[in-house]
Amino acid sequence: MTRLSYERYCAEIVTQTSLLVASLKDADLTTEVPSCPEWNVGQLLRHLGGVQRWAETLVRTRATEPIPEGGRDLAAYTDEDPAVVGPWLAEGAERLAETLRAAGPGTPVWTPVPDYGTTDFFVRRFTHETAIHRADATLALGLEYELDKEVAVDGIDEWMELGSLPLHFEVHPWMRELLGPGRTLHFHATDTPPEANAEWVVDLTGDVITWRRAHEKSAVAVRGPVTELLLAIYKRRPITDGPFKIFGDTELLDFWLERVDFG
Repeated sequence: MTRLSYERYCAEIVTQTSLLVASLKDADLTTEVPSCPEWNVGQLLRHLGGVQRWAETLVRTRATEPIPEGGRDLAAYTDEDPAVVGPWLAEGAERLAETLRAAGPGTPVWTPVPDYGTTDFFVRRFTHETAIHRADATLALGLEYELDKEVAVDGIDEWMELGSLPLHFEVHPWMRELLGPGRTLHFHATDTPPEANAEWVVDLTGDVITWRRAHEKSAVAVRGPVTELLLAIYKRRPITDGPFKIFGDTELLDFWLERVDFG
């Protein structure tokens, strides 16, 4: 399993933000975002720009402890202007990418997830934070969403990695209810080359959630395009709305989607 390169992540933060900004032309930013129901599109953009700036500050200062996270208090941003928020968002993404490049991979810095502790966490996390929030805004505005397949595959890998951390049981105790004998889920991307090995098994049969890239018979299997799989796993669109073929225990799939809580 190979991650994208550090430089590719830096470039994708800018690319995903640029694509998002380009979609804002003539957009009504007061449009509500179904996948983030507490926000409209303008507030979503302010959130994304705020957390990008937060990460940039952490990396630039080589923070050893947390600082207040930006992009949370959005009450003042209910009626945003694309001509204002678009350039602001693009500037923040450029600054974050430049700061990550200057710091380089493996540089120690505080991270919100214990045991990561380097710039490698932020460069990957903000690639996918940006790509998923671009989907939130794009879909809310009724536009088509496309994502490079390599980025989508890596996005699922990262979701699987972070979403299976044992700390979730402490934060979300109800996730323990997922565990049980025979509970396995298989996700299979149908539009990637065989060498990509874009198949994932989520294993809920032990004491913790585990996952692996594999082709294995499971209690339930979902086959579909990789970007659609990513959006469904992130609960950005109901899996019943996607172009999927689902085999096996659909109740387990629904239960898993109900209980998982990352991103």
